[in-house]
Amino acid sequence: MKNQIKHKESESRGIFYIHDEEDKKIAELTYSLENDVMTIDHTEVDPSKEGKGLGTKIVQHSVEFAREKNRKVNPLCPFAEVLFDKHEDWNDLRV
Repeated sequence: MKNQIKHKESESRGIFYIHDEEDKKIAELTYSLENDVMTIDHTEVDPSKEGKGLGTKIVQHSVEFAREKNRKVNPLCPFAEVLFDKHEDWNDLRV
């Protein structure tokens, strides 16, 4: 499926990512996990895919995941922080 967000998580780290049709990673969000707090430390979109909303999509997905898992979020990454500032409805998740 095109632009499907996938997820991998260990005890202390996690990543959400999107691959294109050629199975090349085109977007990712990484986080650390401690005491049910997801600290988003990095988001990146392939320069050739910028401006298509993939970064926003992947941050929104991580917020939905955190909400489902009853986790808090620390948006350390500047891009994620800007989105949190824009979405007041995410404030209940913010550390």
